[in-house]
Amino acid sequence: MSEALDALDARLLLLLTDSPRLGVLECARRLGVARGTVQARLDRLTERGILGGFPPELDLAAMGYGLTAFAVLEIAQGRRAEVAEALSAIDEVCEVHATTGQGDLFVRMVARNNDDLQRVVDEVVGAPYVRRTSTSIALSTPVPPRVRPLLERLARS
Repeated sequence: MSEALDALDARLLLLLTDSPRLGVLECARRLGVARGTVQARLDRLTERGILGGFPPELDLAAMGYGLTAFAVLEIAQGRRAEVAEALSAIDEVCEVHATTGQGDLFVRMVARNNDDLQRVVDEVVGAPYVRRTSTSIALSTPVPPRVRPLLERLARS
């Protein structure tokens, strides 16, 4: 089992979540710790796979992909790797999760409009070993992807 985050780790991650372009020295100043402490923490968080990088937050709708849909895929048994590889070749597929329950894979995809979504769904259904799919269009995102509440709880401990 991996070592849990402590309050300083959480505060550092919150700081970088809010301002991902901050340098190590500025992080140290804002957190009231030594520069070496911040660098050591960042190195450890990266080694443990907790911190994977600093990608920019992108608004897909502003980029022209205003439609988000989710699909539950049923696939041929034992073919998850092949299906995942085929799905990763579809640019509009943003995430794929292996799941329990009725379906085998849960896919988040984006499209420009309904016609474009039909094209994307056709590509997904055309992937080898996909047997059946059920697609739902997202109307809104009342709770966007987040980790802040978890980090805030850890920062208070």
